[in-house]
Amino acid sequence: MSSNDPKTMKRRAFLAGTAAVIGAPALARGVDGAGTVEIEREVTKTVRRNISAFRMLDWQPYFSSLRNGAILCDIDSRAVHFWGEDGRTYKLYPSSVPLSEDLTRRGRTRVVRKVEGPSWRPTPSMLKRNPEWPAYVPPGPDNPLGTHALYLSWTYYRVHGTHDTRKIGRRSSNGCIGLYNEHIQELFALSRVGTQVLLI
Repeated sequence: MSSNDPKTMKRRAFLAGTAAVIGAPALARGVDGAGTVEIEREVTKTVRRNISAFRMLDWQPYFSSLRNGAILCDIDSRAVHFWGEDGRTYKLYPSSVPLSEDLTRRGRTRVVRKVEGPSWRPTPSMLKRNPEWPAYVPPGPDNPLGTHALYLSWTYYRVHGTHDTRKIGRRSSNGCIGLYNEHIQELFALSRVGTQVLLI
């Protein structure tokens, strides 16, 4: 069958038109113009809220050396950067960040403990805000710390994994920095007790 055949041309036109409709924004598909503008705006806001502003950074503006390696948690861009002590290893991960500014802590700390298969106890302030939460969650798929956790010198603060992947790229934590389980597993292997950490 020739590509100039009328049936082939009609079929191509139909497929192209269908693709255009499916790919078009809600604004172009709606019947009610006022309603569709709101849908388009809400979709855009949701997508922006769940995206990390990814860009590679250099370590020098943030750390005086790479002794023991360095972790930078950028709360505004929702990204975690790691530089190895060798100066050649660099990793960039999307992260979840605290829900609000009053739950956010910024400044310098360090990794004081590494735990594979962490258990979790909500802090007293978490239990006050959420009295229905359990007082203890053992390691496993229901644990909000995921598969690995880096405990920081600040009480209750950690860089950890999560089994709820919807949280990554969002303001969703009670103060900690969350990573995909595969990313925290990699960061866990790269970092050590004594790795310097900066939250900005």
